[in-house]
Amino acid sequence: MSLNHIRPWKNIYRRTSRQIMVGNVPVGGDAPIAVQTMTNTDTSDVAATVAQVQAAAEAGADIVRVSTPDESSTKALRDIVRESSVPIVADIHFHYKRAIEAAEAGAACLRINPGNIGDERRVREVIAAAKDHGCSIRIGVNAGSLEKHLLEKYGEPCPDAMVESGLEHIRILQDNDFHEFKISCKASDVFMSAAAYQKLAEATDAPIHLGITEAGGLVSGTIKSAIGLGNLLWMGIGDTIRVSLSADPVEEVKVGFEILKSLGLRHRGVNIISCPSCARQGFDVIKTVETLEKRLEHIKTPMSLSIIGCVVNGPGEALMTDVGFTGGGAGSGMVYLAGKQSHKLSNEQMVEHIVEQVEKRAAVIDAEMAAEAETEAAAAE
Repeated sequence: MSLNHIRPWKNIYRRTSRQIMVGNVPVGGDAPIAVQTMTNTDTSDVAATVAQVQAAAEAGADIVRVSTPDESSTKALRDIVRESSVPIVADIHFHYKRAIEAAEAGAACLRINPGNIGDERRVREVIAAAKDHGCSIRIGVNAGSLEKHLLEKYGEPCPDAMVESGLEHIRILQDNDFHEFKISCKASDVFMSAAAYQKLAEATDAPIHLGITEAGGLVSGTIKSAIGLGNLLWMGIGDTIRVSLSADPVEEVKVGFEILKSLGLRHRGVNIISCPSCARQGFDVIKTVETLEKRLEHIKTPMSLSIIGCVVNGPGEALMTDVGFTGGGAGSGMVYLAGKQSHKLSNEQMVEHIVEQVEKRAAVIDAEMAAEAETEAAAAE
């Protein structure tokens, strides 16, 4: 829940949903919105896949999905799961037996596509495997692969058809006394996705996994995802998210976190507030921000940094951030610490000094958070 008593216009009231577990990650209820990505390696190449999973986890991914299109992939899955620091979701299409094999290999969750998983008998076998091995299930509806009878009924992919597909499979799971499931209804069309998710949110209390599928490349896909997912999250809909980009999975994780951070729903790492720069800038803002983004990737502590080129908005923005730098004249600017004006600094020393100040501030915040957690734990005893 994103609640702000001082600025109530920033509040987001999340939809109430049941909570399930994906491995050791709680999904739904009052759990933080989980960030997910998917590997694009050949899953049977264990080393390459594990390396990509770990890179995504280091970037902040809570859950990683891997494709299991054949038996060699599900065989490799056992080693991938064993070496992964985050829960692994097995992506299943067409071959229901791959879902059973993935459950046996230790997958935390099985993603099944209602449009191609097969008849109810096959789904029951997948449910039995999930029960036997403690897996959750994601019902993953895609506009591009809807069931034939729904396409005949509605004439084309549409929100109603997607929701009907999802609800049919919720019924199958619930009829078989299986309730550890989440659901998604993705389309590459932002309008279709948003409409389907709104209908779905009203029709079920299951946790919802958000995504705009096949969103495109890094720039275009980021924009489509920010619009579609951001709109739904702002409405309180969504318990996990995946940004689908034709790019490195690490980029998907970064974009997902930035969307959540912009709405105050998750906080991780340094949130850099920077101006686009203009003729008034006292230093090269764009180059400085680009450098700082790379230099500060190791900081996981949630905190804010303002990098503003001139005094028009610089002092005001710095008052609201943990560390700030505002450009001035004569090759120097002003450093702000914890929202207060601190000292002048030359532009040449700026990057190294800011990195140092951010690291110091992060250490202070970490210590404060640890002390607060210790106090809460003591009070609970």
